Amino acid sequence: MSLQRFIEQAISPWMSQEGPDSDIVLSSRIRLARNIENYQFPIITSNEEAKEIIQLFEEQFVDQTYDGVGKFELLKINELQPIEKRVLVEKHLISPHLAEDTNYGGCLLSENEAISIMINEEDHIRIQCLFPGFQLTESLQEANKLDDLIEQYVDYAFDEKRGYLTSCPTNVGTGMRASVMMHLPGLVMTQQMSRIIPAINQLGLVVRGIYGEGSEALGNIFQISNQMTLGKTEEDIVEDLKSVVQQLIVQERSAREALVKTSQLQLEDRVYRSFGVLAHSRIIESKEAARCLSDVRLGIDLGFINDISSNILNELMILTQPGFLQQYAGGPLRPTERDMRRATLIRERLNMEKQNSLDDEGGKTI
Repeated sequence: MSLQRFIEQAISPWMSQEGPDSDIVLSSRIRLARNIENYQFPIITSNEEAKEIIQLFEEQFVDQTYDGVGKFELLKINELQPIEKRVLVEKHLISPHLAEDTNYGGCLLSENEAISIMINEEDHIRIQCLFPGFQLTESLQEANKLDDLIEQYVDYAFDEKRGYLTSCPTNVGTGMRASVMMHLPGLVMTQQMSRIIPAINQLGLVVRGIYGEGSEALGNIFQISNQMTLGKTEEDIVEDLKSVVQQLIVQERSAREALVKTSQLQLEDRVYRSFGVLAHSRIIESKEAARCLSDVRLGIDLGFINDISSNILNELMILTQPGFLQQYAGGPLRPTERDMRRATLIRERLNMEKQNSLDDEGGKTI
């Protein structure tokens, strides 16, 4: 398979779209946790109950078309290969917890993969809506529409005082996690993140790495999300998060401006050195690749590099993960083989950008 075709098939369609403030906010996500009344929570449920829930979703949602969503496809986790499950995790479409399921877990995916409904994960239902850029309000609106749609077919486990009942007490209440993925190289380079993270935590929010709890902030990408789900409405939680994100956007832009003003030459040198590593390496580990991709994306956003798409960071941070590398290779790879394949894929992707740029220039001169 050619790299062009692989990218077209591998990258979720929503990821190629631009969104508000997408130079800093890569994506916005709303996730709602729900359970079905009169069924035991998934952590203690029987296989028969889990199977019933999967069948319910299969009967009601598969092959049906919904306004603004299109059709859903049902993926049954126990029918997927290990590499396929890992790819879904790397695309943020399912959780690592669901990927480990060996019985009756599943996932309903919309055609553009912006909507993912996990079934029999930690809770019976986890609705996830992803939007490009800074679009938390839009994500919440879409999630609420899906929530209402599902509630036409099932009764949720709900308590008048506590709200939605969930397997984990930290989700009780709204059952909502709102989050944004942010690229913050300016704040990292100016050594402000170590001060900002504790301040964010004091506001009832949490800062994590690219793959959530316990993950590392590779490529200067941070996930900011709410911790509180009880005692506030969904709208209040989203507004609180939006307020903090707006401040981070301002601070990141200010940090980038300061770097250009005080050390532009050194910054350009760093960007082009990282570009050189990506363009010529024959073997590269994931951490180094993430750091270099972050530098190149910053160079694109600051106008140092003009002939590469700004989506390069989003794409390659996904495509160079172990699951994708093995899918592209057509089978399992040892760590060193993955590092070699990662370097090759990045070189080929940059060559595609160069060729596209030359084609565009040729088209302009005709």
